[in-house]
Amino acid sequence: MSLTASPLRLSTTSADFEAQFAARLHWSVETDSAIEQRVADILADVQQRGDAAVMEYTARFDGLTVDSLQNLELTQAELKAAFHSLPAAQRDALESAARRVRSYHEAQKKASGESWSYRDEDGTLLGQKVTPLDRVGIYVPGGKAAYPSSVLMNAIPAHVAGVDEIIMVVPTPRGEKNALVLAAAYVAGVTRAFTIGGAQAVAALAYGTATVPKVDKITGPGNAYVASAKKRVFGTVGIDMIAGPSEILVLADGSTPADWVAMDLFSQAEHDELAQSILLCPDEAYIAAVQAAIDRLLPTMPRAAIIARSLNDRGALIQTRDMEEACAISNRIAPEHLEVSSSEPHRWEPLLKHAGAIFLGAYTSESLGDYCAGPNHVLPTSGTARFSSPLGVYDFQKRSSLIEVSAAGAQTLGTIAAELAYGEGLQAHARAAEMRLNEVPPMRVAK
Repeated sequence: MSLTASPLRLSTTSADFEAQFAARLHWSVETDSAIEQRVADILADVQQRGDAAVMEYTARFDGLTVDSLQNLELTQAELKAAFHSLPAAQRDALESAARRVRSYHEAQKKASGESWSYRDEDGTLLGQKVTPLDRVGIYVPGGKAAYPSSVLMNAIPAHVAGVDEIIMVVPTPRGEKNALVLAAAYVAGVTRAFTIGGAQAVAALAYGTATVPKVDKITGPGNAYVASAKKRVFGTVGIDMIAGPSEILVLADGSTPADWVAMDLFSQAEHDELAQSILLCPDEAYIAAVQAAIDRLLPTMPRAAIIARSLNDRGALIQTRDMEEACAISNRIAPEHLEVSSSEPHRWEPLLKHAGAIFLGAYTSESLGDYCAGPNHVLPTSGTARFSSPLGVYDFQKRSSLIEVSAAGAQTLGTIAAELAYGEGLQAHARAAEMRLNEVPPMRVAK
């Protein structure tokens, strides 16, 4: 039986559009209760027993039995050897992608990641001090697929931010190490790497064990167990986000070859059955051409079964009244990846407010952003682009406020602070400010 993919056809002029649109967008972020309980048990066990628990779960889930967790740490020599074992074309591609990702994040750091201060008219200094995190953990998925691009996108901005130690964890079921992932760790400047994964790896990073150092923040994608574990350890450590299924939204005016757009829809659908691919276009004939391209190209895809399931269950081809309405609907969706597949992309870009990343023009396929364009591919999903941003240098830095009040400034600020403190009933706050009014502190010689 041949596979078919028929994304839901909708029109914004239909009376039931809103109901069908909402149903197609719906995705629950709630994690299965059985997964939640299992993750809670694993975290508690690792927190209590450390290395021993991590080794037990690694043996159970990945089939790797060792007598010391140190045997699951990759040396820098192994990472370097993996890099040199790659074909020249892969080495060149990896280094080129890393250079572009690094250049983009260095520009990002210059634009928003520097400390600053100023003095007001009475000599008081106010400012902000930006410092990097000391140690971060990056989770790299393994098992069914290997993602060297995830290594670059998580490790390089941390490195650019100035993080001292970058600890990578990556599951290697049955001990199958992916040379491209290890080489990416070498190119990106990973400090230490362990072949562990799942909730137990997240727990080891969050709490620390005798072998795995405790980190300040954990970033990187993973399965439902990893997402649940990251959510549970938040507060003990920082996390980047809780990611949902991958998404692509294509705004098309009909000027791009239909085959290109069909393949762009496939590029997200092939991730997994829950991924979402949507086309918004005012041209009914063009939508029909894209559906025809889907029918023609699907049998040529190695992951055709996954693509078909994704498009049938969660995909949509939506005819809009015009491109302005398409932009408005896009803002409601706030997609992870937004392609403006138009002959005039800069005409529509000002109307687009909410998206993880915006890809302008027919030649800008989303896949280029995934691998080598430069901006980060770790993006907000499930509509969270309305209030959150791509992973960046700023996720690996923190900001401390700087305040140095002059004697003259204390006279003005002290009166204001005391008045407000008394209003809140906080007498010590008020008195601390008042003690500095018209007072010259006794000079003491520092010892």
